[in-house]
Amino acid sequence: MSDKDRQLNKGELIDIKSLIGDADGGDYTLDDILAEYGHPTPPPQEPEERFNTIDLSSLPRPAPGPRPDSPTGGRVVAFPGTPVRTEERPPEEEPDGAGDEPEVGPPLPEEPAPVIPFPKEESVLTSFLRDLGQKADDYADHMFEEDEAIDKKEVRRLERLIPGTDREEVDDSPPPRQWRFPRLPEPILPDTPPQELARKYGRRLKWMRVRVLLTFFLTLLSLCQTALPLLGLAWQPPLDQPQVQYWLCVCLLGAGILLSADILLIGIGRAFRLRFGMDTMAALACGFTLADAAQLARAGESAGRMPYTLVCLAGLFCLLHGSYHKRCALRLSCRTAASSATPYRVTLDPRKWSERDAYAKWSGSEADFGSQIQADDGAQRIFRRFCPLLFLGDIALALTVSVSGEHPERLLWALSALFSATAAFGGALAYGRAFHKTARRLTPIGAALAGWPGVAVSRRGACVLLTDGDLFPPGYVELNGFKVMPDYPAERVVAYTATLIRDSGSGLAQLFHDQLRSMGGLLRRSGQLTCHEGGGLSSTIRGDEVLVGSAAFMKLMKVRLPQGLNVKNAVFCAIDGKLAGIFALSYALPDTVFPALDALMLEKVEPVLATRDFNLIPSMLQQRFKLAADKMAFPGVERRRELSDPEQVHDGVLTALLCREGLLPFAESITAARRLRWAARLGAVLCCAGSLLGMLLAAYLTSVGAYTSLSPLNLLIYMLTWLLPVWFLSGWVHRF
Repeated sequence: MSDKDRQLNKGELIDIKSLIGDADGGDYTLDDILAEYGHPTPPPQEPEERFNTIDLSSLPRPAPGPRPDSPTGGRVVAFPGTPVRTEERPPEEEPDGAGDEPEVGPPLPEEPAPVIPFPKEESVLTSFLRDLGQKADDYADHMFEEDEAIDKKEVRRLERLIPGTDREEVDDSPPPRQWRFPRLPEPILPDTPPQELARKYGRRLKWMRVRVLLTFFLTLLSLCQTALPLLGLAWQPPLDQPQVQYWLCVCLLGAGILLSADILLIGIGRAFRLRFGMDTMAALACGFTLADAAQLARAGESAGRMPYTLVCLAGLFCLLHGSYHKRCALRLSCRTAASSATPYRVTLDPRKWSERDAYAKWSGSEADFGSQIQADDGAQRIFRRFCPLLFLGDIALALTVSVSGEHPERLLWALSALFSATAAFGGALAYGRAFHKTARRLTPIGAALAGWPGVAVSRRGACVLLTDGDLFPPGYVELNGFKVMPDYPAERVVAYTATLIRDSGSGLAQLFHDQLRSMGGLLRRSGQLTCHEGGGLSSTIRGDEVLVGSAAFMKLMKVRLPQGLNVKNAVFCAIDGKLAGIFALSYALPDTVFPALDALMLEKVEPVLATRDFNLIPSMLQQRFKLAADKMAFPGVERRRELSDPEQVHDGVLTALLCREGLLPFAESITAARRLRWAARLGAVLCCAGSLLGMLLAAYLTSVGAYTSLSPLNLLIYMLTWLLPVWFLSGWVHRF
């Protein structure tokens, strides 16, 4: 055996250079070693050495297999297209124990090498499915790691003791594109105090009512004048003369114009400011009808028709009646708003909760009420866009019928018929009567709507913020008694509890403050207040860690409570982790809360509980008072404090002023505003539709000279038909 073989068998380090130096001596080459032992990675080279040494004893011994010099043997697969190396190597020799040379046995039979197919390129689908399966396997291996690390008992304990809250929905999408033309800003009227406005609207109000009755009497006289000949009754001489009948029409219409002169002058003034209304159309109809009646009276012969005095007088009665209702409503609203020096303001704050506008009630002044109450109502805002078209259409059609139709004698008749048909009877009643009905309902409960600007924005109101005082006004929460543990002074426990409740802004602050004053105690100065989601408060007072909250909060903070404690609603106080006092409370929900919440939910206004009393949670309201708490939103504790913060900025339009506590005036003012807006707009649309159709019918009948079809009585029936739905809408708006 050679020295190199002995060194190799003993596992000694040999120089690789010496291995490859003798090519003919039967020594192992570097390629043979790498091929035999599976291409081991050589250690990193040192910069100062050219060749490294390798410890062959650390390598595993190869299993017996095919000879490396066979064309198909070995563990090396020749790449296609390259020649197979046929170097010969000496057979392996096993040393014996005595150090003699081992005997070389017969050569082993050659075994065919395994065929390894060339890797094919994977398709995109195959690669995707393979990656997806790998990810699924990885997820299945780690899906239970987090669950095993969580204490399930602790999770169930927190879920039982901490009430569930609702999260806001944040909409990051861009706002929808507005296709409507921008509206012109409304003129800002002087903010007159409500007391002065109430006196202004109350002046000569009784005389206005008398004028309404006198106009109705004139309308009845005109109806008798028109209907008696149709019933077969004849007038006694000299009333049977046509000229006398025409002059009688002139007198009746003239008297009606004098009784409603102030309202007609307001309509004419609107026309000069390019703010046409139904009062403008009524004034023009009365003027053309009066001129037509005077022309017929001066003609000295019967024209076979009667002027439209009956229609104009009926229109004046409706105009005066609607104006009277609106004036009464303004007077009632201003008197209610002036009855309190510090009323509650109801505003619609934009994007307040869950990216939606929400109604908020907060203590303030009567600012902006006088300016908004004097603004144009919703019906008038629709009329001033539609009535100019009616005015131009009446003029154009009258000229077409008379002058272009070669009948110039029909000009006054066509103008009278067209303007009488377009002056809708419900123009003043659509808003005036509905507003009066609403004000009469809201005044007894201490609420007043702040005019049309606050009513108009009510369509965007989707939520209403309810605080402690809304659900339980002062006097509806009482202290039934309290118990102080023997280790603590009573005054100290009550003072600590009252201090934390005062700092939290809870509705119980006045109750505990009165109790503390009756004991002769004083409030303390506390540190940083912390509000917990579990229904409690914590702070530091004179070095003591004070906890105030419900029974569930005390269990959450691991404060031991007395065994067999059976108090449904109470406030607990703990000092330094030990129970110090128990205050039993009695909550009484006002009977008006149930109809108020029902009215809000019928109008699809979601109540949002922005309460600070830790006892007022949805489960308590549902179990104790049977309220539909599942239909109310309950934000987190910090969000509730933000929504009920008295110092927050309210940039919404004033909707109403409230002079009383509780939820009823708050809810009914919101409901009344939404219903008033809907009724006024629908009534105005019906008036416009009736006026447009009446204009077209009158134009056609005057063009063909159909005096009988377009008689005053027929036209009156047509106008009353369109008045009926407006009348029912205005009388239905306050029934909720």
